[in-house]
Amino acid sequence: MSAKTILGQTAEIAGPKKAFIIPKPEVAAAMIKRAERPLLVIGAEAQGIETADGDLIDTAIKVSKSGISVVATGHIVGEFRRRGTEVHSMPLMNLGDRLRDPEWLGLDGKGRYDLAVFVGFSYYLEWLVLNGLKSFAQDLTTISLSRSYQPNAGWSLGTMKAEEWKEVIDVIVKSIKEGN
Repeated sequence: MSAKTILGQTAEIAGPKKAFIIPKPEVAAAMIKRAERPLLVIGAEAQGIETADGDLIDTAIKVSKSGISVVATGHIVGEFRRRGTEVHSMPLMNLGDRLRDPEWLGLDGKGRYDLAVFVGFSYYLEWLVLNGLKSFAQDLTTISLSRSYQPNAGWSLGTMKAEEWKEVIDVIVKSIKEGN
């Protein structure tokens, strides 16, 4: 797997602190499994992106069955409901604000999240939210599972071709499911 660190917004500078590249998909899966309170954040672009389990929404449904909280942003929550799965729903900007709030007890009221995993967002929108979390939620680990290197995340897959990215996502999901 060859990950390149090509930035998608050439005029924007992420600052001195940039995301680490995830060397292998198993590393991402281990980080997710090791987290005490992980949160999977799914964006509107998840619909229609095919993986081995269907699309990213089907993949998120399978991941949620392993005990990971899932929050859908925008209209995508309707797609989860059509598929018979209830997930939390919140606009991405509001979620970013809540995740940086030390008093917030999470979507279920059981405590703060220690890991937030983002997938299915346009590059610039994810960039903005992760930039805020990098600056104001320094105790929160963030992972971007997007196909493009996301410099404001704590960890990023790096930039890769669509087929390679699908394989990486499939390995991550398989590793998470095997651990539970």
